[in-house]
Amino acid sequence: MIPTINNATLRASAFAFCLTAGSPVAFADLFGEIPAIGGSDDIETTITDLVIKILSLMALIAVVVIVIAGVRLVISQGEQEAVEKSKKTILYAVVGLIIILLAQAIVQFIADFAT
Repeated sequence: MIPTINNATLRASAFAFCLTAGSPVAFADLFGEIPAIGGSDDIETTITDLVIKILSLMALIAVVVIVIAGVRLVISQGEQEAVEKSKKTILYAVVGLIIILLAQAIVQFIADFAT
């Protein structure tokens, strides 16, 4: 019964992710307009913007991992091994999210200081 629930949950979350990730509007909101090749922006601004956007995408992925691990924790039905695995996943995802946010703050600080 539990492998069936885990399989169904994994498939449902993958389906929901594919629906939201495939939306062009979501990509446009996340990354903005596509810059023209050889545009007037300097390379420093372009690289800084790219790094910040990549870090934002990584933060979004970390939040999705936290949500999936939370769902797995809820549906584990008290199985000690599944509960511990979910807790570890949540812990590592939160630590990763903190590191990502700190990296984003450092990049933004250096970019503001350099200009």
